[in-house]
Amino acid sequence: MQTRFPPEPNGYLHFGHSKAIHLSFGLAQEFGGKCNLRFDDTNPCKEETEYVAAIIEDLRWLGADWADRLFYASDYFDQLHAWAVQLIEAGKAYVCDLTAEQVREYRGTFSQPGRESPFRGRSVEENLALFARMRAGDFPDGSRTLRAKIDMASPNLNLRDPIMYRILHAEHHRTGNKWCIYPTYDYAHGQCDSLEGVTHSICTLEFEDHRPLYDWFLEQLGIHHPQQIEFDRLNLTYTILSKRKLLQLVRDGHVRGWDDPRMPTICGARRRGYTPEAFGNFCSRIGVSKTTGVVELPLLEHYVREDLNRRVNRVMAVLRPLRVVIENYPDDLVEELDAVNNPEDVNAGTRKVPFSRVLYIEREDFREDPPKKFYRLSPGREVRLRYAYLVTCRDVIKDASGDIVELRCTYDPETRGGNTPDGRKVKSTIHWVSAAHSLEAEARLYDTLFAKEDPNEVGEGEDFTANLNPNSLEVVERCRIEPGLRSAPVGALYQFERLGYFCVDPDSTPEKLVFNRTATLRDTWAKIERKQKGAAS
Repeated sequence: MQTRFPPEPNGYLHFGHSKAIHLSFGLAQEFGGKCNLRFDDTNPCKEETEYVAAIIEDLRWLGADWADRLFYASDYFDQLHAWAVQLIEAGKAYVCDLTAEQVREYRGTFSQPGRESPFRGRSVEENLALFARMRAGDFPDGSRTLRAKIDMASPNLNLRDPIMYRILHAEHHRTGNKWCIYPTYDYAHGQCDSLEGVTHSICTLEFEDHRPLYDWFLEQLGIHHPQQIEFDRLNLTYTILSKRKLLQLVRDGHVRGWDDPRMPTICGARRRGYTPEAFGNFCSRIGVSKTTGVVELPLLEHYVREDLNRRVNRVMAVLRPLRVVIENYPDDLVEELDAVNNPEDVNAGTRKVPFSRVLYIEREDFREDPPKKFYRLSPGREVRLRYAYLVTCRDVIKDASGDIVELRCTYDPETRGGNTPDGRKVKSTIHWVSAAHSLEAEARLYDTLFAKEDPNEVGEGEDFTANLNPNSLEVVERCRIEPGLRSAPVGALYQFERLGYFCVDPDSTPEKLVFNRTATLRDTWAKIERKQKGAAS
């Protein structure tokens, strides 16, 4: 088996590509074959070396291995040109002077056959001469094209004399100014596969109607014929997977760049803290079909949580700090308490966390007038501090505006480690950090980039940006984190206990760490599956 992954270097890889990568590279690996990486760089007006480098980086991160088989469609420009001349000589291609608008007009519709171009009857000699002049740069952009001579009455619009070459006086990122005519994707695609000995060309369903055209070129040229197999592309709720629309989001400043953690790009997911293993498990789970459907975004998030739960260490962090003073704790005492790194990994060990008289807890873990079933800290109530002691709130300190700024508590020194020798019950355990030892940090909390399940569903006169979620990013400054994270490297992943999974962002500095929330701890997909299983039983 010989497969290939053929990205166009005109944008960054997105979540949809992860499925294609999983299939093309995964099938080759499963059946002991090989998979090539080939950039279909046939449009110099939209392609950049930046995209080439980014795609290679993303593929390596996802675990794709093409060994030394990195190719470009531009590697084959000479051969593709020679084959075009061969088709002209066989009377199977001609130079057409119709404008792009006229070509669309002559093409017809699904219910009406097309009309033949008035230039379709040119002789082989005239076509060869005109094509040579196109190659020499004698004509301006858009003035002439080379078209295949197939069937203008075909029910498949792709077979109505498709364009093979167009004139583009543009510098190519690899071939420079050597060429001023460039093959179309439809003309180059099948022949490039053939040249590389591809046995199975794995494509998404939108290329199913193009397959007869690829077959026609291969049959007319009499060269190796790969088998094309189409599958459903990935569609996710609350997500846009169109490179054109993603580029618009970047250019119009709706996001901070291609690697914005809200973007459904591979580099954005990496910055957010998603793992390649999560993508692999997700792609295996959704499978392959011939039916276009939509996958729930929570399913991808489920596999992210499932993977991170096993691999990342736990730490304590307080996003919205509330000061707590333990009045009966010695002023000068600092204890080093043992904390479990990862209860899912017996080899992860423990760490030391400092405990002192003044702490920070999460502001939402306290209610002065607690509602029913609120079991966390409130006046007169005792709670367990994670890995530490049982404490009771004795007093609430407020500022001139009436806002709570400090809690006065007492602790029971007999309950170190959260134990209760006398057997008394407490209903809640909350996390904390030492005020004197904790570090200041910034947390970026993400929601879906779009507020609508189908972002393409818009009203009259609107485009998809009307569905952008105004609350897709919340920046929380002056968070407090354990001191052990001081040297945490960019990309390091942690579970902030009770808060979610977080990743160190490249914007971090030695003075202040910045964390992206990768995922919350709440797994909606797991709950959906439990309900489905319960209903089935």
